[in-house]
Amino acid sequence: MISVSKYWRLVSLTASGKPKVQEIVLAKEFFIQQFPNLNEGEDISNSLVQKRFVELTRFDSKLSANNQDCLLAEFCLRCYISHQIELACLQLEQRFGQEHDFNRYDLFPLVLDDTPENFRISNKKVNSSTYKPLAINILETFNSQKASLNTWITRLVKQYRELNLFLLEKGVYLISDWAILNDTNNKQIKRIFTEFHNLTEVEISQASILLESYHDVYRQERLKQRRAGVKSKCQPPTQEQLIKIALLIREKKNFQLTPEAVLSQLQNLADLLRQYRLYVRGGRTKSQQSLDAIPGIADHLQVNSQELEKNKQQEQTEFLQAYHQQFTSCLDLSIEAVVQHRYTCLAKKKGEKEQHFLKALNLFHCQGKSMGEIAPLINLKAQYQVTRLLKLKELRTDIRQKLLQELCDRTFTLATQYASVQQLQKLEEQLETALTERIDTMMQEAETEACIAKERACSSLFSRRLCHYLKLSKISKKASSLAHTNSKK
Repeated sequence: MISVSKYWRLVSLTASGKPKVQEIVLAKEFFIQQFPNLNEGEDISNSLVQKRFVELTRFDSKLSANNQDCLLAEFCLRCYISHQIELACLQLEQRFGQEHDFNRYDLFPLVLDDTPENFRISNKKVNSSTYKPLAINILETFNSQKASLNTWITRLVKQYRELNLFLLEKGVYLISDWAILNDTNNKQIKRIFTEFHNLTEVEISQASILLESYHDVYRQERLKQRRAGVKSKCQPPTQEQLIKIALLIREKKNFQLTPEAVLSQLQNLADLLRQYRLYVRGGRTKSQQSLDAIPGIADHLQVNSQELEKNKQQEQTEFLQAYHQQFTSCLDLSIEAVVQHRYTCLAKKKGEKEQHFLKALNLFHCQGKSMGEIAPLINLKAQYQVTRLLKLKELRTDIRQKLLQELCDRTFTLATQYASVQQLQKLEEQLETALTERIDTMMQEAETEACIAKERACSSLFSRRLCHYLKLSKISKKASSLAHTNSKK
């Protein structure tokens, strides 16, 4: 049961980003027409109202009257959806906000994008704008045979790209522990725990047995449910399932665990996997990865040198420090080479495009301005012209290729000082893969950062080194000065 007014009162945002509730007269009149015997203060079954309105929105007819009913039914559902979106943001705040430093007002602008101006009768269900509010996407993809409308709203809000990018930046990865464990295999466990978490072989073996036992019980039972047509979210293991998992572990490892201990270890295992998934998606882990903790060639060298004596630890540390210095040095060199090449090419064209390019780079990566804000500052008319001038994706690709080439050469030369001939043969095979993973992680972080439209922090390693170059480079000093002058206007 729910207050019927939610079907004609829309939750939208003020200019300051605060939610406000506004009555949509057309929606209210239509609702009363459909349910004439219902008073405003009364409750009614959600399923009854939604079934009626969803049927109307699916009505396909060329008759204008029926088309208008279809649109008005959509108005009512979009009002209701706006309240559920607000509730989903509140739930995310309650669950993660305090620990991860955000609140509902950070989330509202990402998903509460429907406005009263969108609620007008037209010959088309969606106006001429190519942008669709989230509420319309929810309605267009909703299938009452697969989920309730409330469930579908919550699911699509949590899957919404902009919301997920924000939450990842805050260290929140919206997937349950049990879903993570279900779609992780032992091969992935060994790679992640070796290269990312740097665990011992004993710890990795124990994690593998735990995951195998979990799959043998929990995942097998879930697969049986799916074959029987039962579909639901992954729920925590039952007491009976935990007992079965504990018995399997005892059979495989001759090690006794209580059901409570099994549950705790499964959650710890999922937490380690969650940290890895956050990291590769450009998010913030619990202990934000410093440069020293980033998986790369040092991890591979350590894995391949286990047979060396324990007193080699000092050499490992020296190698790691030198490797990080080389990474930064190669990144700076690659940025300089690619930016200067682009500058030279643009200098051959008319209109001071090379200065506009450097100025736009500075404004975007160092001052966090959007493409739309940059356009008038470099005498361009539209955002797309700035996008075409910067070609950020192409710029990152060129820098990535240059960096990989330089870093592979330098790191292998560096490794010859610390590894034996046998180790170097293995290391050479793994070198490019390890460095590619490290570089791609950095570039993914830069790409994720660039997708943030407003109040961009510009804190990625890529942005920091690019800004360092723009600050010191002779060809960019003039552009940087102009950008700084204009930003004060």
